[in-house]
Amino acid sequence: MTRWLGFALLLIAGVVSPAPAADWVHWRGPEQTGQSRETGLPDEFQVDEVGKGGLLWRQPYGGRSAPLILKGNLYTISGYDMSLPTEGERIMCFDAETGAKKWEKRFNVFHTDVVSSRLGWTSLTADPEAEHIFAHTTGGFLFCIDKDGKEVWKRQLTEEFGRVTGYGGRSASPIFDSGLVILGFVNGSWGDQAIGRNRFAAFDGKTGEIVWWASPSEAVKPPFNLRGTYYSNPVIAVINGQRLLISGCADGAIHAMKVRTGEQVWSYLFSAGVVNPSPVVDGNLVYISHGEENPEGGNIGRVICLDASKVDPKTKKPALVWENKKLAKRFGLASPALADGKLYVPDDAAELVCFNAKDGKVLWKAKYGTVSRGAPLVVDGKLYIFDVSAKLTAMTLNGDKEPEKVQEITFRRLAGAGFVETHGTPIAVNGKLYFLTQEQLYCVGNKDWAGPPAQYKLLAPETTFKDDAAPTAIRVFPADVETKTAADVKLAVKFLDNNGREVKAPADAAVDWALPAPPLPPTAPKGATPPPALNAEIKANGASADVVIGKLPRQQGMVAAKFDKLTARSRVRVIPQIPYKEDFEKVPLGGVPSGWINTQGKYTVVELKEGDKSTKVLSKVNTDSRPPLARANAYITSPWASNYTIEADLMGTEVGGKLADMGVVNCRYTLILDGKSDSAAGKRQARIVSWEARPRVNQAAELDWQSGVWYRVKFTVVQKEKTAVVSAKVWKRGEAEPTDWTVSYEDPSPNREGAAALYGYVSNVGENNAPGSAIYYDNVVITPNEKK
Repeated sequence: MTRWLGFALLLIAGVVSPAPAADWVHWRGPEQTGQSRETGLPDEFQVDEVGKGGLLWRQPYGGRSAPLILKGNLYTISGYDMSLPTEGERIMCFDAETGAKKWEKRFNVFHTDVVSSRLGWTSLTADPEAEHIFAHTTGGFLFCIDKDGKEVWKRQLTEEFGRVTGYGGRSASPIFDSGLVILGFVNGSWGDQAIGRNRFAAFDGKTGEIVWWASPSEAVKPPFNLRGTYYSNPVIAVINGQRLLISGCADGAIHAMKVRTGEQVWSYLFSAGVVNPSPVVDGNLVYISHGEENPEGGNIGRVICLDASKVDPKTKKPALVWENKKLAKRFGLASPALADGKLYVPDDAAELVCFNAKDGKVLWKAKYGTVSRGAPLVVDGKLYIFDVSAKLTAMTLNGDKEPEKVQEITFRRLAGAGFVETHGTPIAVNGKLYFLTQEQLYCVGNKDWAGPPAQYKLLAPETTFKDDAAPTAIRVFPADVETKTAADVKLAVKFLDNNGREVKAPADAAVDWALPAPPLPPTAPKGATPPPALNAEIKANGASADVVIGKLPRQQGMVAAKFDKLTARSRVRVIPQIPYKEDFEKVPLGGVPSGWINTQGKYTVVELKEGDKSTKVLSKVNTDSRPPLARANAYITSPWASNYTIEADLMGTEVGGKLADMGVVNCRYTLILDGKSDSAAGKRQARIVSWEARPRVNQAAELDWQSGVWYRVKFTVVQKEKTAVVSAKVWKRGEAEPTDWTVSYEDPSPNREGAAALYGYVSNVGENNAPGSAIYYDNVVITPNEKK
């Protein structure tokens, strides 16, 4: 702690001097560039026998990201128990010196299309002072874990904020800075966040509460177009005295935001697809690549260098120093490294291109494999980089000339034939090289290494901080609140300088608090009724306020604060509590129930006529084939709900000889009335799944449900000591409830909690968005299970 306090004092004083580092808490190293300044690593090594040839230790726990080292501990995130009913993801801790395993934390995977081989793709980050580790998991958790493996706090990004993943496993890693855990992801939730965007959220590192939201994609010109999920990981830089978070995004641009506020500083659109590589920064210069089409056409792929100290005040675009798109290479899946004036950029076909970082001149190219995912590490005169097909290449660098020497280290599977995949990125700390294959964790080095620790550059100094400076911005904290009916929500205004640092409240800090009527969400149909303001009472006390929530069972809205000409707001969601009933009769046509997540734009309330009667029901949108819209869960309750039963009426219609999939969700298990005829008898089924991309849970029973018929479903999860019993009944509405369960499963690796939700998947949308099969929902009832 003393060392880190010293670093902070140096930063405040504006002194830039070398800093010792025995930790590696950003996946690209202390300077976030892919360069380690360690020395004394072995010239060559082997990986077959521990204790010989530089192999100090290894452990049979693999992964596909970079390890993290903090205070003598090494941390990884990875999958486990592939193809077993207990399959999931875990965070592990080892002694970095000996390799001894200290602990592991396991968690299930759900609500995602990511498959087994792509688990654990995100990298970890850490708060060095508190010794807290932060992890973004495939199932959507953001965990804060202490050095002993105990959970400090967690958020459920999918069920709270509508986070989206894709089959490719593309999820960005979090970064810790200035007391904040900042994470970028694609989401669509409610209100101003109803439409899918690449957003960033900053969480308080100590509590997990949201400090700010940012949606920099809305500043991109031409108009933003969400192009998919992505995994560019952010870096922190200080440029022109401003502390910035810089990241590639899902909109084809690279964005810079103020770390402490999320305010957009500049953006540069340079790709027609997502940007997966992470940027690297040297002083004012920012480097990044992509492997997609270019917005103006022409060759595939691009490498750019931007001068972020020169930003056009009108366009908010930094100056372009150089670019290379003539090579026509897909620089799209691995991130570059920057060291000693050289930029090393891998293409997707595992050819490494070395550029002069100053002017972009190509110095040399080196083929090292067939497929590239992992990023290069430059250390001790060498460059290490993985090919996916079981090979680590070590190149001895030779200035501007091609590498003189190449060592290829190959890896064997622990059992069975075939190669072990190698996707990771090596790190180098305390004279040792650490890396992961899909199956093992390795430590390589000279056993007699005795230091000294490597010296690293600090970030440039920020503008001078004055705690009595006049505020230039305010924010309401927390910036996003989940609460319940009749609760007392405590909010406070923070006064900020131009770098987002908190300053003293002005002596006359009279804050005006209000409950503004929110605008129509972007997904609202023409003629829809605007949503009402939050039903609540504000009890203001200067810069703080108690917001007493009204008695509506579900709602959402904004609380606004104004000081002088400065404004800020907080989003408030009133979560439906169990027991809960919804018949949609009080929801405006074209709307969705307020307080629900991931529903706007994917579902809508319509009027349905049956004979002489008409009723309001919820309908799944069936005119958009894009995966996040065609298939979606409408989350109703808190992510931490447990021991409950959800019931609902469901009806599907046939289009083109096909039915959609429809169902309900309980504790991250989904009951699906499958629209396909999958059984041996050629009949439809009712299936219980939890992770639909993998068969961890996949229990089915014949249920030849028909088009145009209402069915009542009842889905319950009963928690037992070591398992959970998941059971469902399905019968025609109006008939007596059957005694027996239609389908049931006892899960040996149970989901203990999770939001209740409705499920719909319309896969037969026609050309030009011609409507596919319809799904209707009505009379939703969620009740607590009886205590036994």
